[in-house]
Amino acid sequence: MGFTRAELESFRGASVEDLMPEQPRLVFVGINPGLWTAATGTHFAHPGNRFYPALAAAGVIPRVPDFANGLTDDDRRMFLDAGIGISNLVHRATARADELDRAELREGAVRLAHDVARWHPLVVAVVGLTAYRQGFDRPKARAGLQGERLGGAELWVVPNPSGLNAHATVADLARAYAEPARAAGIPLHAAAG
Repeated sequence: MGFTRAELESFRGASVEDLMPEQPRLVFVGINPGLWTAATGTHFAHPGNRFYPALAAAGVIPRVPDFANGLTDDDRRMFLDAGIGISNLVHRATARADELDRAELREGAVRLAHDVARWHPLVVAVVGLTAYRQGFDRPKARAGLQGERLGGAELWVVPNPSGLNAHATVADLARAYAEPARAAGIPLHAAAG
């Protein structure tokens, strides 16, 4: 599946429905949907995004789905059956996360706290340190387990898997994503190769 620039631009401002099991154990929270994500209705869907390859390398999921074309029902079931949810800090699709302002990130953090209190996951992992720092007004926060909880859940901050975050390798991301998965009691598979 491919999109023209004009087709992608038509998704600016759209939102993507949360992928959320009835009883989530672990919720990954992206910054906001990109235009490719909005076009496919699949979180972290841009072909250059390393979210799903890192999850598979960590053993959090047993295989890498064909995410750039949108998750299949079987792919979605893989997450839901494992108790893994995916949401966003801000639901408005943009071409780049830096199009969001601090006020929008802070509003998203407040909304997310309410959502997490309703979902009752064991662990929440915010995917993106800069967005976490701005949205939660924690300018000195570091990646990893945070000293506070969110809506009753253990709170982690993990690196952004976007291709724009090129200094983090898939192996680096895999190590970071495995930690909140272990904390949530998600059984890890043998790393997919």
